[in-house]
Amino acid sequence: MRIALIGYGKMGHMIEQVALSRGHEVVCRIDIDNQEAFASEAFRTADVAIEFTAPAVAYGNIQKAFDAGVKVVSGSTGWFNAHEAELRRQCDENGKTLFWASNFSVGVAVFAAVNRYLARIMNRFPEYDARMEEVHHVHKLDHPSGTAITLAEGLMAEVERKRAWVVGTLTQPDGTEVVEHEPSPDELAIDSIRRGEVPGIHQITWDSEADSITITHDAHSRKGFALGAVLAAEFTATHQGLLGMNDLFPF
Repeated sequence: MRIALIGYGKMGHMIEQVALSRGHEVVCRIDIDNQEAFASEAFRTADVAIEFTAPAVAYGNIQKAFDAGVKVVSGSTGWFNAHEAELRRQCDENGKTLFWASNFSVGVAVFAAVNRYLARIMNRFPEYDARMEEVHHVHKLDHPSGTAITLAEGLMAEVERKRAWVVGTLTQPDGTEVVEHEPSPDELAIDSIRRGEVPGIHQITWDSEADSITITHDAHSRKGFALGAVLAAEFTATHQGLLGMNDLFPF
């Protein structure tokens, strides 16, 4: 498979390593200093482009890839919800293909399935209240993380007493805590911590007066995300439409 990389930072380099180890060819690498490569013949020959950039430029990058007739796998977060309807229209009406996920880790996909199953059980026990915490490195621009939002939406789909998620407490890199929202009983609070070089920790706790239940996913490195992105590209190469992790891993 021929892969183009959009964004050639730490994740781009790791995705390249994984792709090459699985026998794929990287035909084009696009970063901030060579945007003209979107119009290159090398880019147009790609079976799939894998995009890991910033929220402000992700949608534009995807449109450039669509214009070149290239399918896209995107892991950029903090922008998707605002453009989902238009992207779905482009995929349905114009035959474009986008695989988007807030997290490509195989472990997170399993964790999300466990989260939904546990939430389905806890819907029967209103004495337990849920809260979520996510921890990421200090370079992450958005909070809460896209993965936390996806997990929150999965939980709320199963729990009738939770109608919305809200940003709870933000702990900044210097340790300063900012309480952004005190949740009401029908809201799910997501607390965010920015610390060091943490690849990503997501924790969901169900607490009652009697006891508590906690499930956690702790990423050891970015390699799991890179492998998942390449697996998604392999899937996307032979599928069409607006795709996601539930298509790749239909647990």
